[in-house]
Amino acid sequence: MKVHLVDGTYELFRHFFAVPARTNAAGEEVAATRGVLDSVLFLLANGVTHVGVATDHVIESFRNDLWPGYKTGEGIDPTLKAQFPLLEDALRALGVVVWAMVEQEADDALAAGAAAAAADPEVEQVVVCTPDKDLAQCVQGTRVVQLDRRRRQVMDEAGVVERFGVPPASIPDYLALVGDSADGFPGLKGWGAKSAATVLARYGHVEQVPPDAADWDVTVRRAAELARVLREDHERALLFKHLATLRRDGIEWPGTDHLRWHGPTPAFAAVARRLEAPGLVAKAEILAS
Repeated sequence: MKVHLVDGTYELFRHFFAVPARTNAAGEEVAATRGVLDSVLFLLANGVTHVGVATDHVIESFRNDLWPGYKTGEGIDPTLKAQFPLLEDALRALGVVVWAMVEQEADDALAAGAAAAAADPEVEQVVVCTPDKDLAQCVQGTRVVQLDRRRRQVMDEAGVVERFGVPPASIPDYLALVGDSADGFPGLKGWGAKSAATVLARYGHVEQVPPDAADWDVTVRRAAELARVLREDHERALLFKHLATLRRDGIEWPGTDHLRWHGPTPAFAAVARRLEAPGLVAKAEILAS
C-alpha cells in the first residue's frame, strides 16, 4: 500500500488564493474548504487508499517562543483563518484522519507520520504532499518521497540532492544557513544556496564545519568571510537549525490501518449543505461504493 500525507494548511492557502470567493447563506466564506475537499476526493478517485491530513489549527507554535520573527497568524485574512476549523470538521466528516496541530505544526505531524508509516513493513511508499522545503528532510530513498501536487513533481532522495545540493539529513542545516522566508528566519549573512550546499556536502552539519576557512576541504567564494560569520553567529545558526528541524515526538500515530478511507461519515451530508456543495456527497459516495 501507499500512504499519502497531505499538508492541509498549504492546500487551504493554495485554494484560498486560487479559486473565486464563495459565501454561504450564513455569511461564511467556504470556497477554499470546498476546494481542498475536491482536492482530497481527486486523490481518492485516483486510487489513493490511505490518507491523512495535517493542519495548523493554531498558526503559532513552540517555535515562536524561540525566535521573535517566526511566522505568526498576523495578517492572515480572517475569512481564510476562519476556514481552518471548518476544513478540519469537513475532512473528519468525509472520513479522513486529521492532525489539527496546536503546540506543534502541521509539518511536524507530516514528519512524524512519514517516519511511522515508513517503519511499517506493509507500506510500500509514503508520499508527503507538500512543496515546503523543510519537509525534504523526511525523504528516504524512494520509500518516502515529497510530492508537489500543483507542479506534479515527485522528489525522492536523489531529487533532494539535485535540488539543494545536500541529502535530506542536512536540510535543517541548509535552512539554518540560507534561511527560510516562509517560516520567518533569515539565515546567516552572506550565506547563499551555493555556498551552503558546497560546505554541507562536505561536512554534513553545521556543528561539524571547521571554524577556520583554511581548514575547509572545499573551495568556496568568500570562504574567509563566511567562516567569520559562522563563528560569530554560531549560536544563531544552531537556533535556526533547531527551528528548521521537524519534531516527530509527542504526535499520536493512529496506525496505518486507520488511514484507510472507508467512505464519508453520516455527518458529511450536513457539511456539504453548509458548504452549499451537495455534489461533494455524490462524489464521495460513488468513490466509496
